[in-house]
Amino acid sequence: MSGVKAVEKFSLWNKMPIGGVWKHGSSNRECVVTNPYNNEVLVTFNYASKEDINEAYETAQKEQKSWGQTSAYERIRVLEKVAQLIEEKREEIVEILVKESGSTKLKANVEVDCAIADVKEAAKYPLQMEGSIRESLIPGKENRVYRDPIGVVGAITPWNWPFYLTIRVVAPAIATGNGVVLKPDSQTPISGGLIIAEIFEEAGLPQGVLNVTVADLEEIGDYFVEHPIPEVISFTGSTKAGQHVGALAVKNLKKPALELGGNNAFIVLDDADVDQAVSAAAFGKYMHSGQICIAINRIIIDRKLYEPFVEKFKEATKAIKVGDPSEDGTVIGPIINKKQVDRAIQLVEQTLKEGATLIHEGKVEGNLIYPYILGDVTNDMAAAQNEVFAPIAVIIPVDSEEEAIEVANGTPFGLSGAVFSGSLERGIHVARKIKTGMIHVNDQSINVEPNVPFGGEKYSGLGRYCGEWAIDEFTTVKWVSVQKQPRQYPFS
Repeated sequence: MSGVKAVEKFSLWNKMPIGGVWKHGSSNRECVVTNPYNNEVLVTFNYASKEDINEAYETAQKEQKSWGQTSAYERIRVLEKVAQLIEEKREEIVEILVKESGSTKLKANVEVDCAIADVKEAAKYPLQMEGSIRESLIPGKENRVYRDPIGVVGAITPWNWPFYLTIRVVAPAIATGNGVVLKPDSQTPISGGLIIAEIFEEAGLPQGVLNVTVADLEEIGDYFVEHPIPEVISFTGSTKAGQHVGALAVKNLKKPALELGGNNAFIVLDDADVDQAVSAAAFGKYMHSGQICIAINRIIIDRKLYEPFVEKFKEATKAIKVGDPSEDGTVIGPIINKKQVDRAIQLVEQTLKEGATLIHEGKVEGNLIYPYILGDVTNDMAAAQNEVFAPIAVIIPVDSEEEAIEVANGTPFGLSGAVFSGSLERGIHVARKIKTGMIHVNDQSINVEPNVPFGGEKYSGLGRYCGEWAIDEFTTVKWVSVQKQPRQYPFS
């Protein structure tokens, strides 16, 4: 692959910030970054080796000691500058997301907006790391509780929303005074790591505090997680991979922060506004071709509204533009790779064999999947029990509110969801009965805001990102007691 010509604009992204300098990875293996829409090679470079990862962790640990002591106002200044730079580089970031991850322009701009909001929220954290003084049972003693940086965070981030989901970890970790070693997905190393490191460096973050290691799992294995230095392992990705990472982290007495897969239910009750529900379902299902952990996976609809909903949803689906993500108006772009395309189509075929009906037949062109709609699905069918991660709508009819709740809860996952009802109180009542970390009444499941907790229940993860909950993930508390008066001991 070394002879493959990279796209000139991307060819400069062939080094990683490791140990305080931008350098080539020392692995003999090559990372080949391609455009998922047309398979054009964007850039090739050598992966980071175990030695590189070790250097990155050691440097992050060393530099964190001084960064953690930096004034809150200096950390705020850096983060505010980061937010400014992201906006200034919006066009460049959007182009990278379109080329590297197959994002449409709409999705890429939403991703940039979300990242900016999270950085601005993280800029508040340095002044929120407050301690407290607690009363003591012992005369003359003062109990102090300090909140400190946890140390070094090892972060593993995914390819589907690479810029935002990396910022969501890096920004609060840096804001709370930690060092970071980042391993972005090798399919999106630029948007998921390299340009983020460049922005933080340009904003004034001391070199070595943030390191990026793009590594081949076949070469490094579990080394990134098992390394003795990181105190927190943050992982965003599939449940299967997250279970492995979480087990390794706990085995090595590291704190896991896991944001994993979802099987999100979109419930339409019998009193819902069908037109509003259809509009919300189309957005929540087809945004980024369905490749979002909080995208709608199952549309659970009361049988009384099934026929009108299906007809209108089919028409909305037909109107959606599929194709080149760089073109204005494109909603559905490419699936990230052929393996994922094949997996999605296999789920369609299996679900049809199990008795579902084909309401709207899509097609495959390269890595493009034109949308499918599967009707009369039951909750035990393949596409209902698995996270589809593609523009494939799964519609499950039910006969009551109680059955809708039972079906929604009938998976091991609990990340996001939505409920549509003509009565807000009824919608809230149902929403509270769904075992999930996030759920939205009269809206769809793809919602992210910087000041509310983001995370899941059951197999969808551990911990919470965003808002003050992120501070808890990336800091530790220490009890310091101060004996101000001589203490009387019973036997000395």
